[in-house]
Amino acid sequence: MTVAVLFVFSIFGAQLLRLQGFDASAVSKDAQSSRTATIPLPALRGSITDRNGTILASSIERRTVTVDQTAVPEYVKTVDGVRTKVGVAGAAADLSPLLGIPVAQLAKELDGKARYRILQKNVTPLNWRKISELGINGIYSEATSDRVYPTSTAASALVGFVQSDGTAGGGLEVLMDKTLKGKAGKTIFEQSQDGRPIPNARQETINPVPGREVQLTLDSDLQWFAQNAVAQKVIETKALSGTVVVENVKTGELLAVASYPTFDPNQPGQSSENWTNKAFNDVYEPGSTGKVMTAAAALEQGVVTPSTVVEVPNRIHRVGTEFKDSHDHPTEYLTFAGVLAQSSNIGTILAGEKVKASTMYDYFRKFGLGQTSGMGFPGEGPGLLTNVKDWNGSQRYTVLFGQGLSVNALQAAGVFQTIANDGVRIPPRIVAATGDGKGGMTPAEKAKPVKVVSPETAKQVRDMLEGVVGKEGTAPEAKIPGYRVAGKTGTADRYDARVGGYSGKTASFIGFAPADDPQIVVAVTLQRPIKGYFGGAVAGPVFHDVMTYALQELQIPPTGTKSPVATIHADKTPAASDTSVIRDRRSGSTGASR
Repeated sequence: MTVAVLFVFSIFGAQLLRLQGFDASAVSKDAQSSRTATIPLPALRGSITDRNGTILASSIERRTVTVDQTAVPEYVKTVDGVRTKVGVAGAAADLSPLLGIPVAQLAKELDGKARYRILQKNVTPLNWRKISELGINGIYSEATSDRVYPTSTAASALVGFVQSDGTAGGGLEVLMDKTLKGKAGKTIFEQSQDGRPIPNARQETINPVPGREVQLTLDSDLQWFAQNAVAQKVIETKALSGTVVVENVKTGELLAVASYPTFDPNQPGQSSENWTNKAFNDVYEPGSTGKVMTAAAALEQGVVTPSTVVEVPNRIHRVGTEFKDSHDHPTEYLTFAGVLAQSSNIGTILAGEKVKASTMYDYFRKFGLGQTSGMGFPGEGPGLLTNVKDWNGSQRYTVLFGQGLSVNALQAAGVFQTIANDGVRIPPRIVAATGDGKGGMTPAEKAKPVKVVSPETAKQVRDMLEGVVGKEGTAPEAKIPGYRVAGKTGTADRYDARVGGYSGKTASFIGFAPADDPQIVVAVTLQRPIKGYFGGAVAGPVFHDVMTYALQELQIPPTGTKSPVATIHADKTPAASDTSVIRDRRSGSTGASR
């Protein structure tokens, strides 16, 4: 028995030596770890504002109330002057009015063995202060935030949203996430078995670093107006969708980027199919607005002038394909300015084919086609511009009038910004500045301008585009009293990937004002409108309303100058021997023109 007792005590002694001697440090750390609690302190997300400081997105401090169920039964409070243990029942009764949860339901949430359970989210700091003052064992809170969007649906597809777990869900929230999210902190403390912090024990707090502000080039009021204008037209015409892009001619700053249908970023889950901004994400064949690039290239290459006469038959044939205008007509003699004003496909082909295909492709690239803007906006598409060496026979001609290539609304607006800005393309930008973390703002880096055509060519195109909104043009609806307006209609067949072919139309109008001193570009695009589909009639009125509002909002006065008189038709029928006239000289070998 003595040997047995000594053997047992020797085991205890050896274990005691191991715990207090050899493994003392590790055991101490394990013990400390078991009683150490960590409360995360998330950083407040930076705000997003428009150019004038109007808040588009901000974060409000909130608390998530949690419970350690094993500690609640120890809840003691003073009842009739006597300290009494009231436990779960008392805790439920006291918390119920503050959390808005029925007593019976709350009692079930408080009773059990779970060391962590969420009781309520989005509790205000004031309400948490009242809960904390109760001193209920095992009731804690975690600092969180609630992301709010005061402008609601007006800029949601551009600004984006934050998901319930705090991660960015789209738009600028994703693009600028590193700037906005900041750096989380935490509080570490030691707690007793009843869940209370141990006095004078280790406690450490690492404060969170809040996210920085992002200021946009956007004008909130103009964005709201554009959003409502395009929404009304989409509903009126029963269109699939619509976009409006408003851009500063001189700086490339985006003043509005409206997209409809849209969603409420305060409740993004209700309409997830509308999260994308269609001005960035949707690509389509531009149609006749693309003729502006062909016109600029032909003028820059010297193959035409605005007054060059073009003989426009009812049909022409190229590589076995018949081309026509939007309507039948007898052979007409239009000036090249008239070709653009009346949006003649045939006249555009006859002038454009005088420019080498490779040269025309280079101009398209310089205008920004086949490439993204460089902003990095989530889901932005580069469009489609097939390499010139891969153009098929008919594509050589269709690209001249805006089919056989595709753009997004931003690229389409950029073509007109280039013409309005004396032939210099300035890549668009939406971020004006970001917070420097010290109370100041750091301006965003500007993109490098690209010279596309000469100022002389750009002015010639501008003067020609004024004819589009004239009496003989395709969009008199776009005229604005007191201002000179230049622009171009577009009505193109719309490719629908779901049906694997063309279905419906894309209607657009893009223009700028004042035409003699351009300040603003407005691009309006509607996809698959049903009640009317010509660009002038459908998109022109939206352009008129948005441009009128923009000119007033930005306080841009009329220039007071008169528009040039556009000569649409030739003064007289030119002689057949007149070599200055552009004619279809290929009909004999490719098929008779009618």
